[in-house]
Amino acid sequence: MFRVTIRGKFTGLDDAGRAAVLAAGGTAYTEAGTFTHDSSVTAFTFRCEVPAGPDDGEDEAGLGAMAALEAHGHPHEILKLAVTDMGDIKIRTKGRRASPMSRSVTVAT
Repeated sequence: MFRVTIRGKFTGLDDAGRAAVLAAGGTAYTEAGTFTHDSSVTAFTFRCEVPAGPDDGEDEAGLGAMAALEAHGHPHEILKLAVTDMGDIKIRTKGRRASPMSRSVTVAT
């Protein structure tokens, strides 16, 4: 699974397009993608989750996200694209470590 973030700007967005972008707003990564935007709805961030096949890499994920963005049908210009392979994310578990002060020391006499 890949998470792709595309930063861009809308070019010639009409009132209907503006309303559609507002309706597709959100911060979650979804397969259809969600938009966050500035107050004038000119600059945007598009977040998309792209399923990965066994041979898929970052290039395929980027292309999949761009296709999802194109499916929304809003005229835009891409400024930056970032891809994260969720398989590379390591989650640390909280383990119990002994405090240096709680160690017991045996002294031989």
